[in-house]
Amino acid sequence: MSCLIANGRAETCKDTVGGLKNIYFINYGIDTANVTYDVTDTDLITAVSGITSLYKFELKGANTFDQVVTSSRDNGTTFVQQTLAVQLKKQDVATTKNVKLLAYGRPHVVVENNAGQYFLAGLERGLDLTTGNINNGSALADFNGYQLTFVGEERIPANFLDCTTEAELATLFATSAVDATIVAS
Repeated sequence: MSCLIANGRAETCKDTVGGLKNIYFINYGIDTANVTYDVTDTDLITAVSGITSLYKFELKGANTFDQVVTSSRDNGTTFVQQTLAVQLKKQDVATTKNVKLLAYGRPHVVVENNAGQYFLAGLERGLDLTTGNINNGSALADFNGYQLTFVGEERIPANFLDCTTEAELATLFATSAVDATIVAS
């Protein structure tokens, strides 16, 4: 990999928005040999085979996906800490079970932002559920639900996925011409 920068960046238009729309959990086990990258840009994934199901969680409110790049000139190392913090409102048996299973595993997570971009977090190592709070609140208007924080460390930032819709996402994860299933409930 070359360490030389290859282009600049002009001031962009003010036509984007922040925030997260959905996340899609994938059980750990993506084989990086099954990942296809754009021929001219390895930061863009065009296909992932071997995945049959993505588990969709709709988001609303205070949800964030942050990536912090840490480089050490002394050690000659660089890594990216990916942190996904989500709030899932209202408690139920099925979600409590899923939170327990997410804590036991280390899923890969597709993050969809409100600008219509999709990213694959935890591609090589998965993300760990490091903090999970199940809250009831104390007043009638207080938050009732799950506050979850997932953290992972990767060699590079989360790759962009070459899709702009959920249907394209399912096709991106197609196996043998069969689209992956998006499980919403």
